[in-house]
Amino acid sequence: MNLTKNMKTVVDGYDKLKSYSLSDAIKMVQEMKYTKFDESVDLAFNLDVDPKHAEENIRVTTPLPHGTGKTVSVLVLAQGPKEKEATDAGADYVGNKEYLTKIKNGWTDVDKIVATPDMMGELGKLGKILGPKGLMPNPKSGTVTMDVVKAVKDLKAGQVELRVEKTGIIHVSCGKVSFGTEKLTENIKTIYDTIMKARPASVKGQYLEKMSISSTMGPGIQIDPSSIK
Repeated sequence: MNLTKNMKTVVDGYDKLKSYSLSDAIKMVQEMKYTKFDESVDLAFNLDVDPKHAEENIRVTTPLPHGTGKTVSVLVLAQGPKEKEATDAGADYVGNKEYLTKIKNGWTDVDKIVATPDMMGELGKLGKILGPKGLMPNPKSGTVTMDVVKAVKDLKAGQVELRVEKTGIIHVSCGKVSFGTEKLTENIKTIYDTIMKARPASVKGQYLEKMSISSTMGPGIQIDPSSIK
């Protein structure tokens, strides 16, 4: 593939084999931006875990001090008084049977789904539709709960889910390039601390093998974890 002039300038501007301090890596992401839109900033953590083992199948959530910079649309599946609670909390879509039918027919135009426990019997049957899209509610992520108000507000405020993939990698957004160094640093430290605290007892050697940061259109820049304090 031929590189554009902008892409070549970016690629030539760093050593992809070198690990940089967190502050330098963030600065490079900001300096390498050449697009006109406000790019997202993403992190990738390579962990020495085997998700096939239940204990090492990491799935935790954490609120970010400054959110992700993204607008999150939320569907709440509930009945009775919980519907009004969800609506008052700011959920974009609220209901039960009508939305179960819509999902069954292929509708998934939403970022997150929250469900009360009594809805999971029917919702669980739609796993083949929701699972591949990462939309199936789960108690570990706080999206199967009776406290729909907290769930909606946390998601709207920028709570992120840290879920390890089959390859042992966690991908997560930590903000936007426009956030600036201080906000990005605080968000990244929060994510880093959460992942380190989630270390399974069964992992005896090096837990975090590699950590990198990138913008939507930029290259991955390795971060030296020892620079995060």
